[in-house]
Amino acid sequence: MCLFQFSARRLVSQAHCGFKASSAKKQKFCLEMARPSSNMADFREVFAKAKHIAIITGAGVSAESGVPTFRGAGGFWRKWQAQELATPGAFARNPSRVWEFYHYRREVMLSKHPNPAHIAIAECERRLSKQGRSVVVITQNIDELHRKAGTKHLLEIHGSLFKTRCTSCGNVAANYKSPICPALAGKGAPDPETEDAAIPVEDLPQCEEDGCNGLLRPHVVWFGEALDPGILTAVEKELDICDLCLVVGTSSVVYPAAMFAPQVSARGVPVAEFNMEPTPATNRFRFHFPGPCGTTLPPALARHETEIIS
Repeated sequence: MCLFQFSARRLVSQAHCGFKASSAKKQKFCLEMARPSSNMADFREVFAKAKHIAIITGAGVSAESGVPTFRGAGGFWRKWQAQELATPGAFARNPSRVWEFYHYRREVMLSKHPNPAHIAIAECERRLSKQGRSVVVITQNIDELHRKAGTKHLLEIHGSLFKTRCTSCGNVAANYKSPICPALAGKGAPDPETEDAAIPVEDLPQCEEDGCNGLLRPHVVWFGEALDPGILTAVEKELDICDLCLVVGTSSVVYPAAMFAPQVSARGVPVAEFNMEPTPATNRFRFHFPGPCGTTLPPALARHETEIIS
């Protein structure tokens, strides 16, 4: 019997990208509980015994690599915020503008590199796999920095900037072209005074499957869209078997990811939060380590003295 408290089917029907916790749910998260520990030695003892580690990551992990989040004050591209552009409706009305936005983000990401937090996670996965232990990364990020750092077991619940999906045939493909199509070369400047390029649909990225030529869209989960049920099923399985969970650089307010760690914690599994500041879920966890993830995570995931590496 599955111990995890939700089904992928239920999540698909109820949870959509960008859905935030209601005030009632936030209050539920903030129930009085024992204050989480910041004792690294205690965490390291738990870490040394864990066989299946799930690491849930959010924008805070990539912010230390200089990746724009497009959230909060000042989070604009030209005069729009992400939630105004990252929607099916925005793409239907103005695919050129949306592609300029994503072309800009792709080009920015090509100049960014994994930071010590990404690298620590990838090195931990590689090292523990030789000991018969597993690490899975469940990320809300679409920047592929975990992949770039060397993480193999990766579940990208919001998709990837470097994948496209055809709006006609549905084919999903990796795409690292720079620019993604000739018409977008030099386009996408974020300055508010920049005028839209108004690129004709036929000149935007097109499907390369034989005889299709359909309009491509970024393979990311937009606001108002349900998450991939296959990905959610995989997430459910991993969280059901994990015996240690880390929450790294996430605000714990965007659903469905915000419910993952609290549900694991409710099962009695230790959860450690690594974040700049407390979140609505902090008091549900056993550990909380404040500060930049690139500073706090490497010592937490370093080789423990009890590890035997052949």
